[in-house]
Amino acid sequence: MFANSMLWYLLFAVPPLLLGLVAQSWLKRTFAEASRIPSHSGLTGAQVSRRLLDSGGLSNVGIEGISGQLSDHYDPRAKVMRLSQPVGNQTSIAAVAVAAHETGHAFQDSRGEVFFRLRGAIVPAVNIASQGWYLVLFAGAIFGSLGLIKLAIVLFAAVVVFQVVTLPVEFGASHKALGMLTAQGILTPDEVPVARKVLTAAALTYVVAALVAVYQLLLLYLSSQRN
Repeated sequence: MFANSMLWYLLFAVPPLLLGLVAQSWLKRTFAEASRIPSHSGLTGAQVSRRLLDSGGLSNVGIEGISGQLSDHYDPRAKVMRLSQPVGNQTSIAAVAVAAHETGHAFQDSRGEVFFRLRGAIVPAVNIASQGWYLVLFAGAIFGSLGLIKLAIVLFAAVVVFQVVTLPVEFGASHKALGMLTAQGILTPDEVPVARKVLTAAALTYVVAALVAVYQLLLLYLSSQRN
């Protein structure tokens, strides 16, 4: 399929890897710095989530612990917030910001926001596409099948759509989080910039993922056109 497979591999894999490492490094550093700053409220991330959920009429949403770091997420199927130990059990500004962000997803779910629902609807298809596109591409290259190559590109395009749809979902949750934290006095005006920096660093990882996916899709398409 490719005239220069090594060059194609370097173009396809190396820039995304480097960008991803930079984004993750900044997020971890920013989270670590904010984790050393206690919130004046004295509330843990789990307590913040519980307070925001209850005040917004979402008392039915549960909160559970989960292992790992920065593994926090909201499960719309189980209606459960899953918070890691550095978030759920800590009182830092980082913990408060991340917990509030994930809580923002619960509100997106309850209100049936378009992009949140769309992302959830395409998850099954994207899971299949993300696991199978490269196998189809490899088979197409081995057998010289342009049809399989085009199918692989279509499958990867589904992954790109998911990455792009994720952006408004994540930015919306962060915006909601900061609004709730300030409205309820959980963060002081001096603490808001620190929380915003944490959420911005987290958002950057999604922006990078989307840009990388678009770049890789374009590269796949251009490579297929040369063959």
